[in-house]
Amino acid sequence: MADTNGNGNGNGPKIATDIRESEPDWEPYLPPTAPEGAPNVLFLAWDDIGYGTMDVFGGPVETPNMRRIAEMGVRYANFHTTALCSPTRSSLLTGRNATSNGMATIAEFSSGFPGISTRIPFENGFISEVLAERGYNTYCVGKWHMTPGEETTMASYKGRWPLGRGFERFYGFLGGESNSWYPDLVYDNHQIDPPATPEEGYHLSEDLSDRAIEFIRDAKAIDPDKPFFMYLASQAGHAPHHVPKEWADKYKGKFDEGYEAIREQILARQKELGLLPEETELSQINPHGEPAKTSPDGKPWPGLDTVRPWDSLSEDEQRLFARMAEVFAGYISYTDHHLGRVLDYLEESGQLENTLVVAVSDNGASGEGGPNGSFNEWRFFNGIPDSTELTLPHIDELGSPSSYNHYNTGWAWAFDTPFPYWKRWAGYEGGVADMCLLAWPAKIDPQDDPRQQYIHAVDIVPTIYDLLEIEPPEVIKGYRQSPIEGESFAASLTDATVAGKDTQFYAMLGQRSIYHQGWLACTVHPPLSSWGNFEEDEWELYHLEIDRAQAKNLATEEPVRLEQLKNLWFYYAGIYNGLPLDDRSALEQVLAERPQAGKPRERYEYYPDTADVPEAGGVRINGRPYVISVGVELDSADAEGVLFAHGGVAGGHSLYIKDRKLHYTFNWVGTHLQEIVADAELSPGSHVCTAEFALKGKNEDPAMPGFAGTLTLYVDDEEVGSGEIVTQPGAFCLVGDGICVGRDSASPVTPDYTAPFRFTGGTIEKAVVDVSGQRYVDHEAEVRAWFAID
Repeated sequence: MADTNGNGNGNGPKIATDIRESEPDWEPYLPPTAPEGAPNVLFLAWDDIGYGTMDVFGGPVETPNMRRIAEMGVRYANFHTTALCSPTRSSLLTGRNATSNGMATIAEFSSGFPGISTRIPFENGFISEVLAERGYNTYCVGKWHMTPGEETTMASYKGRWPLGRGFERFYGFLGGESNSWYPDLVYDNHQIDPPATPEEGYHLSEDLSDRAIEFIRDAKAIDPDKPFFMYLASQAGHAPHHVPKEWADKYKGKFDEGYEAIREQILARQKELGLLPEETELSQINPHGEPAKTSPDGKPWPGLDTVRPWDSLSEDEQRLFARMAEVFAGYISYTDHHLGRVLDYLEESGQLENTLVVAVSDNGASGEGGPNGSFNEWRFFNGIPDSTELTLPHIDELGSPSSYNHYNTGWAWAFDTPFPYWKRWAGYEGGVADMCLLAWPAKIDPQDDPRQQYIHAVDIVPTIYDLLEIEPPEVIKGYRQSPIEGESFAASLTDATVAGKDTQFYAMLGQRSIYHQGWLACTVHPPLSSWGNFEEDEWELYHLEIDRAQAKNLATEEPVRLEQLKNLWFYYAGIYNGLPLDDRSALEQVLAERPQAGKPRERYEYYPDTADVPEAGGVRINGRPYVISVGVELDSADAEGVLFAHGGVAGGHSLYIKDRKLHYTFNWVGTHLQEIVADAELSPGSHVCTAEFALKGKNEDPAMPGFAGTLTLYVDDEEVGSGEIVTQPGAFCLVGDGICVGRDSASPVTPDYTAPFRFTGGTIEKAVVDVSGQRYVDHEAEVRAWFAID
């Protein structure tokens, strides 16, 4: 028979009636393969690690595995980020500016504008999407934080989850942070429970490294020559600062002299390492005055963004703050140890030599603990200041499963040595100057001298493409690609004299800055301050080429240059979606209206044995009356466990049965446990167990903002307990520690039980949460009808 589809010579198969007389052509059906000898890529993304934190950058925290990468590669002394996690991560993986990615804020703070939608356009392809089509296996392990908070539920569109953006496998968490003892884990596209408990020795850092090694091994056992791209994004050093006590204790006494003294030591080491010029000075404490300046219309400088001098602290406060630093340092060293296990595996398996390793931080050290530090970082997101009096009684719990701790701004300032300010501050080096290490033992010789070229997170992707000799595609999955906005710095790996980038645009949480040819212009506008009046912003000017620590503001000496740079900022704002500016407070952002996975309604139903519902996709109770009713069948008088829970150690509420009685606990921002216990025992049989909150109004105590009211417990139609409580002003946790029925997943709402405290001794039909505002006692029959109980 004639050849109907080709001649069998690579132009298609030769097809005959009988397969024995046909000649196959496999080429159209085989997946793409990487070039022979193509390297693996291991991309390590640290979180909230300031420029002067790790010993590899002159800091006091020991990180032998980061030193190991530096010693086999190159240190970049002038690397920059966006000052915030989601924006930087979007740039690290796309090569586009954060505002071009719609990610000029954290993923949970989306707004309906191109620059802050938190929906990365599919025209801005991820490097994972490109490499997956070039014959690479692609893995994402750890923190993602590039999916809008309202799209993190099991009902959500998942095109913006890792598997929707080119990663073949994912293990980690979708939100901005997770509890390292009780993480909210997602495996590929579904939720899972952690493989063990804290009591069994579980910690997220170890788990992530285990999973990274597993993913690589799974594929290499089948095809040892196929390269991988691994994005391994640790939770460390983001709050909560969780670590086994023995690792924190390694740093006992190391921080007792205080942050001012330690900054001097860090700067001296940075100069010895060649990271900074000899003439570099330390930025001053509270650069904008103490008390700090006010906005043009008289609004005060946010108290959150100041540092308390060490010699102004009491002995107890110094002891508390030193312990906060010990816990954080142990947290980083512990995580470095486990990342080192991944490097060890690659070395032992003969893969490290041909692996391109990139290690960066996503922004400067975090100041979200405020000037006093915090036992519960979620006070910050609820707009509640902290005091040392609240935290001192918990000093021995810092880092433990009962904590959700964060150090104070003094340590953020020190860990950002020598720069002013910290994370969120896009106009100051403390927010945007970060560590960057790059190594490829097979191709790049170790370099003793750190590179001084100004580079940015947007430049990582084009540099990797350059080193892999990959031309990014014009179209990905049908989407014509936007231009990559970063520039390759690959040439600088072997040539210290090549020029850095010329210009970099910044916009973040109401702040503005522009870098151009060695100069930086920035606005004096605290992030998340609600100052507004942007047209009245004061601009500063720094010659970063000779003044990295921004010690001398040259705005009055160089007015013409400053005006040129201000105009340049507005020019790039038009190109990169830099407007509108948004400086609303964290609490305002948490409470802002956004699209939801389901339509808002007055009644929500939740069932046992289903995935947790993140707060961003569930019922909102803050500032509202609510009724939680759970239909149960008790087989035994000894039935016990959680009926309904939402939140955890950082704040939440739980309805549960213990000691034959109905209990309700509202954990107010991890600070006050408010418990109502029934005065009668439950009997076997069918029941509706209800907690009703009757809202009275805003709480009048300024130390406990929120909403006051009466919480009443009912079993069927009988009132069995009542008490006054205060609900918190904002969110419990947005993405982690979600709503669940029949158990308390992740961390426990109350220490009255050990999570998950699964319900036993009966069955739960469902839980109904009503936020209509109607009183339970006025619609008893309707409530019973929800459960079809006679």
